[in-house]
Amino acid sequence: MKKYAVIVAGGSGTRMNNPTPKQFLLIGQKPVIYYTVQRFLEAMPDISIILVLPASHIDTGKAIIHTYFPQADISITEGGSTRFESVRNGLSLVQQDGMIFVHDAVRCLLSTALILRCYDEALANGSAIPVVPVKDSVRMLTETGNMPVDRNTLKLVQTPQVFRGSVLLPAFQAPYRDAFTDEATVVEAIGQSVHLVEGEEQNIKITTVADLEAARRMLASS
Repeated sequence: MKKYAVIVAGGSGTRMNNPTPKQFLLIGQKPVIYYTVQRFLEAMPDISIILVLPASHIDTGKAIIHTYFPQADISITEGGSTRFESVRNGLSLVQQDGMIFVHDAVRCLLSTALILRCYDEALANGSAIPVVPVKDSVRMLTETGNMPVDRNTLKLVQTPQVFRGSVLLPAFQAPYRDAFTDEATVVEAIGQSVHLVEGEEQNIKITTVADLEAARRMLASS
């Protein structure tokens, strides 16, 4: 079956206080996005990768492909003003039905095992959404104060989120809603259920300087 990975790297990295978007910051002399792309190619050498990049950094993306992945099937498109729009732009390059991964470029620590697990579960169930348990105590704000929430009923959602193209592509034809926080919420809006799978604690999303340093340590020890 044809496989696609839409790797979303449209962010500006404002929380890093760095003019370079976080997906292009260096870890061991290579940009964060390199490790993300490399992991998908290790797991599935025949996968078609679609990079969704800020317009101002498309040339940077082309240079990364030319330097590190000259033989891979990788295309680039421009990101939008929202994640929904960025993913939709990426999906516009999908040429045929198949299994589609959507992944945050700055989650560069995912394992090949997670990629393959999500793929197998999506084949069997139509979708695969990796999640991890909530470890901390949780409280919900109310009109009169706050109240505890049973953390055993909650999960933290990660990527890659994987869907059959016949489910994901029609879902992204819908108008944007503020409730669309990830691909799962878009698919649920057209009446489709989603299937949760076990994620990985190390599959962190790099959003702060501390996250970047943690990623450097984990990659150095791997």
